[in-house]
Amino acid sequence: MKTIIYAARLLLIVCFLSVLGGAARSQEPVDRTIHPSIRVTDEATVTVKPDQAEINIGVVTQAATAQAAASQNAQKQDAVISELRKILGPGADIKTISYSLNPSYRYPKDGGQPTIAGYNASNTIQVKTTSLAQVGNVIDLATGSGANNIQALRYTLKDETAARTQALREASTKARAKAEAIASALGLRIQRILLVEEGGSTIRPLPMMEMNSAIAGMRSQQAPTPVESGSIDVRATIALTVEVAK
Repeated sequence: MKTIIYAARLLLIVCFLSVLGGAARSQEPVDRTIHPSIRVTDEATVTVKPDQAEINIGVVTQAATAQAAASQNAQKQDAVISELRKILGPGADIKTISYSLNPSYRYPKDGGQPTIAGYNASNTIQVKTTSLAQVGNVIDLATGSGANNIQALRYTLKDETAARTQALREASTKARAKAEAIASALGLRIQRILLVEEGGSTIRPLPMMEMNSAIAGMRSQQAPTPVESGSIDVRATIALTVEVAK
């Protein structure tokens, strides 16, 4: 019985202390001071040379039946890939990025239900190469061995980390300088950095090149395709919020 009474008294004491602690905390002053601040944004662009090219090479075939269109397409694309591996090596980075087999319709002049006139098969591969000097040869070899739809040519970077880091560093420096200039003009000084936000990095490669089947056929009989890698712009944006004081 004594043990029960002692436990009950101990529980009451703990509850009483908890209530006192909560009341004390509720009376603590809340810091609602508004800190004067300046928010600025700035960006930086780093221009670098690409070290990789991506070429989308397609083969489009037409036939009376779906099987014939698909079979012809497979033969031509196999020939294209085989020739490409001869100049890029057996370990060339080649992958299929799209394939389609669709009927083409004939529509009656006087209306009515359309009928199937044939089938179109399309197979597009993407070729990646770090040998930029070979890009023109890749295009010529592809079109000469059966490709009739060069969908895109894009120069890129294998690793964008270094360029992004440099752009972010320069954008941060410019944002800090802008904040200091504004604060100085207002007779203030920067106390501390409150917030840094990255607005994102963007890469602007060269525009994509497209070559339809007619141009591809003409090109295979003409002089080698001239291509220039140019440069790539990597841009970063930084938003900076700083606390200021007199």
